[in-house]
Amino acid sequence: GVGCGRGKMAAGGAADAQARFGHSVKGLLTEKVTSCGTDVIALTKQVLKGSRSAELLGQAARNMVMQEDAILHSEDSLRKMAIITTHLQYQQEAIQKNVERSSNLQDQLSHLLK
Repeated sequence: GVGCGRGKMAAGGAADAQARFGHSVKGLLTEKVTSCGTDVIALTKQVLKGSRSAELLGQAARNMVMQEDAILHSEDSLRKMAIITTHLQYQQEAIQKNVERSSNLQDQLSHLLK
């Protein structure tokens, strides 16, 4: 009878230890799952941040290309304006010469008419 009681106690102790082990395993598992979830969230944030920075880089590159086009267009316009300015200077010189000639002619005519 006594031996039997002791056996029950040992069995009860083993069941208790097993329950405690089960709880600690559950606890560890929960902890691992939580840390894994946290890692996944951190990774997702990092990936999103990476894709956002890639998007920003792409936008910056597009803006640079647009600015480069604008600069080239402006350069072209400046060249054309320089050519036009030169032509206008030639025309101004020609007009000035004509004015001088016409004033000479007027002088000659006034001398003749006297």
